[in-house]
This record gives sequence, structure tokens and C-alpha cells, in this order.
Amino acid sequence: MKRHKKRNTKTNTNVSVSSKECRGNVERMIRRFSKKVKKERIIEEVKDRRFFKKRSVAKKEKQQRARRLKRKEEQKRNRKK
Repeated sequence: MKRHKKRNTKTNTNVSVSSKECRGNVERMIRRFSKKVKKERIIEEVKDRRFFKKRSVAKKEKQQRARRLKRKEEQKRNRKK
């Protein structure tokens, strides 16, 4: 009998912004909160989990995302020179 391994998934991701961080500025709080949510990839994960995705498709998308990020980092390095 085969046992399935649990996939590594992020759980209990709490994102918060305090009023002290933003000196009471509501607009700054909203911007900072949205940046934190994007960085943690919360919205993206919810969209991904909405429908079932085959493992091969998920793997291919992950590879494409990695290539895109790598290319973006190279462009940043080249600009600084």
C-alpha cells in the first residue's frame, strides 16, 4: 500500500499592517498591505487552488515562473552596470 506524501504548502500566513508603521496614513497602509499580500503570493495561491490542475501542468507553470524571475533578475543586474 502506497502512502501519499503531503505537499509543501504555506499555512497560517497572516499579513498585517500597523498604524504605527504608516504613521496613521490610511492610503499608505493600504499600499503596504497590498505589497505584503503580493509578496506572500496569497491571491495567486487562491486563484491557483480554485480549480484542479494536473501535476504536469503545475510543474510546467512553476518552471516558466522561475525562468521569468531569473530573466528579470539578470535584466536588473545588467542595468546597474
